[in-house]
Amino acid sequence: MSFFKKLKDRFVAKEEPKNLQDDLQPLDDIGTQDIDPQSESQTKTYDHKPVDVFEQPQHETKSAPKKQSNGWEFDFEDDDLISIEEFEEWESQQLGAKFREGLEKSRENFQNKLNDLLAMYRTVDEDFFEALEEMLIQADVGFNTVMELVESLRMEAKRQNITETADLREVIVEKIVEIYEQEDDELQKMNIQEGELTVILMVGVNGVGKTTTIGKLAHRYKAQGKQVMLAAGDTFRAGAIEQLQVWGDRVGVEVIKQKEGSDPAAVMYDAVNAAKNRGADILICDTAGRLQNKANLMTELEKVKKVLSKAVPGAPHEVLLALDATTGQNALVQAKAFKEVTDVSGIVLTKLDGTAKGGIVLAIRNELHIPVKFVGLGEKLDDLQPFDAESYVYGLFADMIEQSTEEENKATEVLKDVRDE
Repeated sequence: MSFFKKLKDRFVAKEEPKNLQDDLQPLDDIGTQDIDPQSESQTKTYDHKPVDVFEQPQHETKSAPKKQSNGWEFDFEDDDLISIEEFEEWESQQLGAKFREGLEKSRENFQNKLNDLLAMYRTVDEDFFEALEEMLIQADVGFNTVMELVESLRMEAKRQNITETADLREVIVEKIVEIYEQEDDELQKMNIQEGELTVILMVGVNGVGKTTTIGKLAHRYKAQGKQVMLAAGDTFRAGAIEQLQVWGDRVGVEVIKQKEGSDPAAVMYDAVNAAKNRGADILICDTAGRLQNKANLMTELEKVKKVLSKAVPGAPHEVLLALDATTGQNALVQAKAFKEVTDVSGIVLTKLDGTAKGGIVLAIRNELHIPVKFVGLGEKLDDLQPFDAESYVYGLFADMIEQSTEEENKATEVLKDVRDE
């Protein structure tokens, strides 16, 4: 199976026969009568048998995605169940759709420039590789990463005896995934302590979307059934505590705070004790972002980490650095600076939907060896998504992938017809 087809099969809904609805919805006879909660005489009809709605056991009411010819959609009236495989298929399609929408600007930039390049250079030669290097550098992939990627493409072109640039298109995308996945996949996962308190420390300069990220992370974990609390440790920036409280109110989680100008380590001490007393699962701690004074920031972060580790063994379990994707190479500079002052375990790349230079993801991973754990793909609460290399390249090259697989399918059909004749 080609790499493009693998991605399309994972992220794009397969076309189904028209009568598939009959197979997947055996309960089409379920009544759709509206229920008035004030009236106990309302009934629904299941297989033409009247049943009192208010006598139905709670566990019998399910909501599951329902397969349509163009993918999946929810039907909260249907108590039909789906298999784990079908749910995973639906989940992949939702993830692919989010990355496709969130990376629209970067996709237009990458695809248009790559297609122009392939049209201009029909033969795989040194001129083509030099032009490809320039294109990738302009997309903020990073100089060192570009050199490694293009050298790997040179070797692969020789190995497969690829002479036409059009045939190198799929290899380019596959190599981008390989660059990101070259290290331990376990580093990609969040270090959540099941059954114990998990402490997440958020760092990053002011204005990158750190507080918003904390709110969205809290929403994500709360939706998973975990009890989440926040610690307002950015006590020096005007309005930072109030901003975090707004997010706490919006998401519905408690915020531990003190007055502006308080010692951040004292806030963390109170927050950890409160989290332990309330039986919280996750404590997300905000910190100051005054990178211009590294010495002070280092001292402050060390003090905060010491308080956390003393109260909870192994804490902080994650130190997440928030970076603004729209700042391009400046985000890489910030990451290097924070790596010097604290042990960053993962990156949250915010505002990825607002930039046409999504290649910064590769530069961060390849040059700093820090995994990107989450990406911001929009302004909605659920637009903060765990990073996945295949989802990322699908978002960057979705149109090209779908067009290529359609051409491949047509070619296969033509070949089949010729053989049949």
